[in-house]
Amino acid sequence: MSLRDIHTPVMLDRCVELLAPALTAPGAVFVDGTLGMGGHSEAFLERFPDLHLIGLDRDTDALRIAGERLARFADRTTLVHTVYDGIARAVSEAGYDRVDGILFDLGVSSLQLDEADRGFAYAKDAPLDMRMDQSDGPTAADVLATYSEGELRRIFERYGEEKLSGRYARAIIAARAEAPIERSARLVQILDAATPAALKNAGHPAKRVFQALRIEVNAELAALERAIPAALDLLRVGGRIVVLSYQSLEDRFVKRELARASASTSPAGLPVELPEHAPRFRLLVKGAELASEEERARNPRAIPVRLRAAERIREAV
Repeated sequence: MSLRDIHTPVMLDRCVELLAPALTAPGAVFVDGTLGMGGHSEAFLERFPDLHLIGLDRDTDALRIAGERLARFADRTTLVHTVYDGIARAVSEAGYDRVDGILFDLGVSSLQLDEADRGFAYAKDAPLDMRMDQSDGPTAADVLATYSEGELRRIFERYGEEKLSGRYARAIIAARAEAPIERSARLVQILDAATPAALKNAGHPAKRVFQALRIEVNAELAALERAIPAALDLLRVGGRIVVLSYQSLEDRFVKRELARASASTSPAGLPVELPEHAPRFRLLVKGAELASEEERARNPRAIPVRLRAAERIREAV
């Protein structure tokens, strides 16, 4: 199976449309902060023959696959093994101080979901790893083995918005006293047994817990909270950013940061807005855009996506 067949980039045409005005100049620099298997980046490199790509990913398997996919553009690509909050350092080490376009396609990638032994998917029995970078850090099994009941409840509530957080945390503590929880199938069984019968038709009981564990293992929200402000600072005037989010916690943060950057900072009651208080960015879409019905039918992973975008309109004073 070809790389094009195993990975369908989400909202590809819309991403290209929104970023294109910033990428047409010779020597434009584009950062794909979540390179994955390179589907989005390939389209940009094909569309803009003078474009230089800086592609970031923490997953070494993804970097290898993207490198193969983008090999014909090797003279115009810089691929970096880093979490996306390392964007400023990656850009600097590539020899640039500003960039023209930035894309973040957040969440777990197609590669990670489709490889059963990574442990991301609750529908597939596998070791509970969930690390996007398998060379570093504790696994989901480690979290389940070492976190207290209160800590488990906290991450299930915060990162999974799970209403049964306390019930699930207690069930995990009781189960691990009998034997370590090391595989996804056992965790699913524990959660299913702890779910009241009346709620078993309200969605899979493991969905939000698995999401919470993945976010905790990879420190995703903490990285995002550093990455978005750093990315905005890197954009030159006329530069654009597009962010694709797949769950509400990510989207709320992105919405808040873009709203802050596109708002005036003039004190209330000031009769004239001074230049230093003018917005630094303007929003390019109203609210959050969804994938089309056609794309959602063709690519189920596009169903939850929320797209937000902005353009830098002035330098900070």
